[in-house]
Amino acid sequence: MLEFLIPNNIVCHAVEAMLFASIACSILGVIITQLKISSIGFTMAHAAFAGAACGMFFGFDPRISAVAVSIMIALLIGPLTDLAKMPEDTVLGVLFGMLMAVAVFFIAYMQYVGKGFNANSLLFGDVISLYREEIYALVIISFMAVIFVVLLYKEISAIIFNKKVAEAAGIKVKPIYYALLFMIAFTVALSLNIVGGLLLYVWLITPAAIAYQFMFDVKGLFIMAPVVAAVISVSSAVVGLEYSLPVGPLTAVVFSVVFIIAVIFSRKRKVTSRKH
Repeated sequence: MLEFLIPNNIVCHAVEAMLFASIACSILGVIITQLKISSIGFTMAHAAFAGAACGMFFGFDPRISAVAVSIMIALLIGPLTDLAKMPEDTVLGVLFGMLMAVAVFFIAYMQYVGKGFNANSLLFGDVISLYREEIYALVIISFMAVIFVVLLYKEISAIIFNKKVAEAAGIKVKPIYYALLFMIAFTVALSLNIVGGLLLYVWLITPAAIAYQFMFDVKGLFIMAPVVAAVISVSSAVVGLEYSLPVGPLTAVVFSVVFIIAVIFSRKRKVTSRKH
């Protein structure tokens, strides 16, 4: 797709993957952070991580198993919360711990029995060994995320403002919530090979957190977060490949540094300071 700009195929594929993964993750991340359900982000990220590890252990395609486990967890979150009679955050915390334990167990066991398994790509991502089909899948999921927000912008804004008021106004909150979970499930599963299971949460949350320092409305967040994520992800991919640095960890570090700078120069912090 971007071969006319980047003649080197490896760099081109890496840039494309980072670009579309960052767009999808950041758009969904805005909804996650505004609904204050960040715990869903790291739970779903580790669901994909655990699914990929299980798939590798049993000899399945890790991408398919990552998607399957992510969807299973997406389906379980609501009913399990109702069944356990516990707050959603508590259930998500339990699921996160369980999924992380499953992933670590299978990775450790494969190394123990000498299966010749290298967990680095699963943990930290590997942008130089991507198939063209994976990039096409990321393109599709990023466009789906954009369409999801464009078509349901009013409903999403109402739910962000107040979930109970939105329900009273006749908005079908649960279907939108489950649609969000499915979008997150597919996005994290498809992004797993690019940024790794341990770092994927950064792509979901940090771009929205950076945008939040400067934007005062939801529309501004939906515009700024993908732009920030795309610029940081693409530039980090280019620099990482140019200087033989691990692209996923490098991008996560850059996100963290930019977030700190954003907090220091935050428009919202300045407005709050003037009020006091």
